[in-house]
Amino acid sequence: MNDDMDLKKTCLYELHVELGARMASFGGWLMPLQYSGILKEHAACRVETTLFDTDHMGEFCIWGESALADLENLVSCDVASMTEGQCRYGMMCNPEGGVVDDLLVYRLGDTEFMLVVNAGTKDDDLKWIDDHLSGDTQLKDLSDEMAKIDLQGPKSPKIIQQLFGQSIEGLKFYRFMHNQYRDTEVMVSRTGYTGEMGFEIYLKPDLAQVFWKECMELGAVPAGLGARDTLRLEMGMPLYGREMDAERNAGESGFERAISVNKSYIGSAVVVDKSSRVSKLVGIKISGRRAARHGDDILDASGVKIGSVSSGSFAPSIGCAVALGYVDVASAEAGTKLVVKSPRYELEGEVVKTPFYGEATGRRKVTDFL
Repeated sequence: MNDDMDLKKTCLYELHVELGARMASFGGWLMPLQYSGILKEHAACRVETTLFDTDHMGEFCIWGESALADLENLVSCDVASMTEGQCRYGMMCNPEGGVVDDLLVYRLGDTEFMLVVNAGTKDDDLKWIDDHLSGDTQLKDLSDEMAKIDLQGPKSPKIIQQLFGQSIEGLKFYRFMHNQYRDTEVMVSRTGYTGEMGFEIYLKPDLAQVFWKECMELGAVPAGLGARDTLRLEMGMPLYGREMDAERNAGESGFERAISVNKSYIGSAVVVDKSSRVSKLVGIKISGRRAARHGDDILDASGVKIGSVSSGSFAPSIGCAVALGYVDVASAEAGTKLVVKSPRYELEGEVVKTPFYGEATGRRKVTDFL
């Protein structure tokens, strides 16, 4: 229990305890792992709507005449081509091509941006960014000034529409808008970590519990880190510290949409050089329900080690176990048979394309759900 005293708590912590959540350590924070159970929460997100506390994540504001140029140098995605109201996924890399963090870039205006970063890397990210800004660019940590809640699932548009002052009908995928909630401005974006139709909401901390409770009254189900992990894994989405880290070449991750070939940025020479990629991140479908775990060895059909598992779990929406892992480039083709080996078991698997789950609603129009 003493260890918990050293962990940070979000503004929703007391509510999680009141709702009977099982709490766990994550990225230096005490976060809800599950409420009613991972399988129930996972299913609720796929067919109804779930609430996730993501207030542990960090938000930075960057602005100034040189902010765009500085961000182009800092992140792997194209920033200049973004329009106001658009958000984009990217990575910050070190000179060796390793990933400092993966993040979302929000374009607030011509010379103003917001970055949303991972909780465990937030302080290091802030220093990394500050160390690579020119004199005219301003940087501010907004993390303590706003709360963040994710509302994910097919019924989320109806809930948002009832609670917010302005219509969200025209809000497109990976776009955001400012809206009104209880006469206060909030920001809502068509993003999330589940693959389903959903939103990430940024609001003042003193409104977070009220918003959470009102969403529950309208049918949203609280969900924890356990369901968040199975949902993102079914979609083949990365988790920093598992699929990405400072030692792993960002180009090996396969997330080409986040890697620009039209500009130079820190580490880009290594990232875009395909000859420097010795491994590739692949999806693995496993025979049966028993899950592979982070660090398990991946062997080829002849028993030679070709890589290791980065994430693994039973996939409730599919009915079998799946995993993400890095394997030798020569073994990365879909259809390749392999074996996942740990000290306790061996599991037969096959390389498949991701996402594993192909029926998610995230890219559909909001009006389909109103």
